[in-house]
Amino acid sequence: MLQTIRTRTQGWVAWVIVALISIPFALWGIQSYFDVGSEPVAATINGIEISNRDLDRRVQETRIKLREQLGNSDKFATFEDQRLRTEVLENLIQELLLRDVTQQLGLRVSDQDVQLQILSEPAFQKDGRFHRETYERMLQLQGLTPVQFEAQVRQQMTGTQLIRAVAGSEFVTRAEFSQYQRLIQQQRELVYTQFHTADFAPATPPDDAASGAFYNTNTARFQTPEQVKLDYILLDASALATQTVISDDELRQHYTDNPARFIQPERRQISHLLLKVASDADDAAANEVLTKLNDIRARILAGEAFADLAKQFSADAGSAAQGGSLGDVEKGVMVPAFEQAAFALPVGEVSAPVRTQFGYHLIVVTAITPPVTKPFEEVREQLLAELRKQRSDAQFYELGERLANLAYESPDRLEPAAEALGLTVQKSDWLARTGGTGILSQPKVLAAAFSEEVLTEGRNSELIEPERDSLQAVVVRVAEHRAADVKPLAEVRDEIIAAINAEKSSAATEAAASAAAKQLREGADWAAVLGNAKLETPGLVTRQADKIPAEVLETAFTLPLPTDGAVSVGTARLAQGDVAVVRLLRVQDGEITANADLKTTPEAAMLAQVLARQMYAEMLKDMKRRADIERTAPRSEEHF
Repeated sequence: MLQTIRTRTQGWVAWVIVALISIPFALWGIQSYFDVGSEPVAATINGIEISNRDLDRRVQETRIKLREQLGNSDKFATFEDQRLRTEVLENLIQELLLRDVTQQLGLRVSDQDVQLQILSEPAFQKDGRFHRETYERMLQLQGLTPVQFEAQVRQQMTGTQLIRAVAGSEFVTRAEFSQYQRLIQQQRELVYTQFHTADFAPATPPDDAASGAFYNTNTARFQTPEQVKLDYILLDASALATQTVISDDELRQHYTDNPARFIQPERRQISHLLLKVASDADDAAANEVLTKLNDIRARILAGEAFADLAKQFSADAGSAAQGGSLGDVEKGVMVPAFEQAAFALPVGEVSAPVRTQFGYHLIVVTAITPPVTKPFEEVREQLLAELRKQRSDAQFYELGERLANLAYESPDRLEPAAEALGLTVQKSDWLARTGGTGILSQPKVLAAAFSEEVLTEGRNSELIEPERDSLQAVVVRVAEHRAADVKPLAEVRDEIIAAINAEKSSAATEAAASAAAKQLREGADWAAVLGNAKLETPGLVTRQADKIPAEVLETAFTLPLPTDGAVSVGTARLAQGDVAVVRLLRVQDGEITANADLKTTPEAAMLAQVLARQMYAEMLKDMKRRADIERTAPRSEEHF
């Protein structure tokens, strides 16, 4: 078709067509100059803009990474879209501020360092080596060009230089280290009791008015997420392999064409006796070892057992205990000099001394297993699996290319592609952004399903390869879409009643525990305030005590030291909702090492790292305080 068009558009006709096409393109190009800066802006930092497009792209990248890390877990579901967008925007603002600082400081990263960083990235490797096609495909999925990605890597590496510079400037004083030892090894004696929410459950359920009010003020809690039903065509190399038929004649031909693959090479049972020679030994020292080894060889030739002398004299501890035995050895395993001598010996003959980088060896071969060709029947299943994989892999790539083209040519349907390729259009159940099972749990598939092109415009997705080297690919389209909605009150009434009762019992438990703690601080008797409540008396404990609730420990180590006539008491809300009343009885400080070497002590190095991180965090806060930041997109609480 293209050749026909070219043939028929020669001469003055072609020039007319070119002129007609050029006019709108020229006008469009002029208009684009007037539209500069019209793209929506998410934030402006010191006059530099972060566009909504850049923010959207980074949000998508972050969502994919989170999905890969958390899978279908509940943790992933907690990352609401707006919250994630806000967090990513704050990170972009921080990156921009850091870039300004690194430029002002003159920090640079060479092109070679950037290249080495990319080449060593496991995500871009195949069989342990950098794979350019994988690299380019992954960047394409993220909407990045190599130039853009390399700029990101350069900025990240430059930021790392800044972190190292800050960390390297921090050091620990002796006073700080002494304070650290006093606190980190401190022990505290405490007692505590628990107030259980079950003991404070409301006597009557909430009425309809209370349930309705709770429902109206917590609608987000009862919201069903946005969902889609997908039609999709799955291309799976493993499924293709099971459908691939290989005849017995083909298997035998492959066996005949590759005889070397099925030969079990010669194996020898080898023993040795080693006397080590230092790598820097002079001739005199080496000759002394050689003389000793020749004496041992003479004893063997005179009738003493090789195994007994190997146990007595060999410097190879691993084999010496076995009488010098190295077991069955094939060619290509031992160092060349050793191997050459060992595979030239007849059975039972003791070699002359052999020199390697380890020293001098005596070698004896105790048995030889000659090479043997494995019979066809023994390797038949191996051959079948190999040929099936070869053909299914080739078919996978061929069908994948055709599927991508067909899905593009018929963008609003999958049936033509399925019919042309002999594949099936599969259908999913309702899926949220958290995904489903199998291939529908993959981040890249879900990202495509909820993309503007597929979800809003109703087009087929591009061919998606969810995991590197998985040999699975899929094209999806949205069959049905259901926007986020709030469940009706009647459907969630029982959940609301349980939530209101839990809030009331939690508040009552907190109030009772706080009242008891207040009375104890005022000097009331413990037994009079708490009655028959069970007291836990763990005694003197460290910060790492594992038999005490973490919340109780945290409270105990933040309470003030008890003074004469005063009681140190606090409360701690436990993970399950109960509340503990904690009383601190006494404090015993940790022992201080007066003459510790702060340059070599691991604790001092660790403390320096903690202080460096704190300094870096304070530096980020100061940068943000000084910067002129205008956020157009909503933002959450301060994170830095």
